[in-house]
Amino acid sequence: MLNQFKRIKIAHRIVQELKQGQVVNLGVGIPTLIPDYLGEKKLVLQSENGLLGMGPTPPAAEVNMDLISASKAPITMEIGASLFDSSNSFAMIRGGHIDVAVLGVLQVDQTGEIANWAVPGQTILGVGGAMDLVAGAKEIIVATLHSSKNGEPKLVKELTFPSSGIRKADLVVSEHAVFKFEDGTMRLIEILSDISIEELKEITGAEFEYNSETTNA
Repeated sequence: MLNQFKRIKIAHRIVQELKQGQVVNLGVGIPTLIPDYLGEKKLVLQSENGLLGMGPTPPAAEVNMDLISASKAPITMEIGASLFDSSNSFAMIRGGHIDVAVLGVLQVDQTGEIANWAVPGQTILGVGGAMDLVAGAKEIIVATLHSSKNGEPKLVKELTFPSSGIRKADLVVSEHAVFKFEDGTMRLIEILSDISIEELKEITGAEFEYNSETTNA
């Protein structure tokens, strides 16, 4: 329950970064919560499994499991939505037609490089559209819990998991903080929880810059 609260908090904060009318791809995990927290903001949401115009989670009585998100959770379709095959979905992504990709990660390093498709030593890979989205989207926002299930930092100095590509993230949002990447540098721009900067440093594997104007939300 606590982790779900954290995930919802992250989704809410990312909605603030999204602009009216943008075409936004929502990756597996936390990003698929975003349709439920848009309020009055109108976006065109894309799911890589072949949907443009994704809507919020339906009431339990209206669930149709033929309509699912990238996380295989039930969704709805907005008026004017369209369904298409994988080749068209990836043509959209590779063709540079996605304004923002909101991605979950296994790790992100202090330059913004992402690892989100494989865990060393495990035989099941989850590459999906990870590399295509990293390469093709105009902007990349990372949605992640600050630490892994094992308590290890997910924001690290250097990746130890396989990279998803040389393209860097623009922003990362965790339950504790928002970081922006500029010129290979990770900068703290907002603290989202009741935590000091020193405490944040202790739970963050990556090094980051900040200034005295950075405050708690």
